[in-house]
Amino acid sequence: MAVLVDLHTHTLHSHAKDTVEAMAASAHAKGLAIYGLSEHSPRPCEYAYPADYREKLETGFLSYITDALEMKKQYQGKMEVLLALEMDFFPKETALAKDSATNHPYDYVIGGLHFLGHWGFDYTASDWADLSDAACIEHFVSYYHTLALMAETGLFQIAAHPDLVKLFRKETFAAWVATSEAGIHVRAALTAMKKAGMAMEISSAALRKGLGEPYPCRELMAIARDIALPVSFASDAHTAADVAYRFDALAAYAREYGYTESAVFRRRVMDMQAFA
Repeated sequence: MAVLVDLHTHTLHSHAKDTVEAMAASAHAKGLAIYGLSEHSPRPCEYAYPADYREKLETGFLSYITDALEMKKQYQGKMEVLLALEMDFFPKETALAKDSATNHPYDYVIGGLHFLGHWGFDYTASDWADLSDAACIEHFVSYYHTLALMAETGLFQIAAHPDLVKLFRKETFAAWVATSEAGIHVRAALTAMKKAGMAMEISSAALRKGLGEPYPCRELMAIARDIALPVSFASDAHTAADVAYRFDALAAYAREYGYTESAVFRRRVMDMQAFA
């Protein structure tokens, strides 16, 4: 396997299927050198999916921290385990975000954008099915505007799945992202990440979901390479079997754009790791 670092994975403390111990064991069995546990952060009750794991996460979050720190000790000398957090970004909740990002000894915090306003836009295809292309484009623009705001807070080290908004309207998104207008919005968001010292995630989750390409798409990859935005690798695993999923494909994809290194963060400091 060309990539030996997986920085974005989840556990049964949220909506994933397997324990912290099982996820780490899978990472070790697959030969990873560096493995990041990055559970979701608890969310305010105003931001909820119709069927949600929010209360479960809130109840078990301290157990996640304890379990992850135990894995750091257990795998010392065999595999480096990093403690991380995927934190949903809400523009009106920056004080909460600052508190959440600093109340445990995280190696890095991933900024995840799953809500536009109070709408969890990645919950169901039916939310998007009857939207006009124009309405979809309004959401795409809002998404990249919010990604830029997220980066500008300085709280995050990695931007998760930076075109997640394409999930249920891929063809509409593909037509839009190829336009010069879209390029302005996307470049602004990625430039904000670069200025903030962040990395952009390349994730195989989209391959698992049948999108036929990783997150992000080629248009974003081209802009990222143009501005020398660092990248990191992620499976966004929700089962032990998903850890390091299709990392051979991710390595080949990144190499197409001239990338030979990926970012790793330890106590918020970026280090670059070569991949084959």
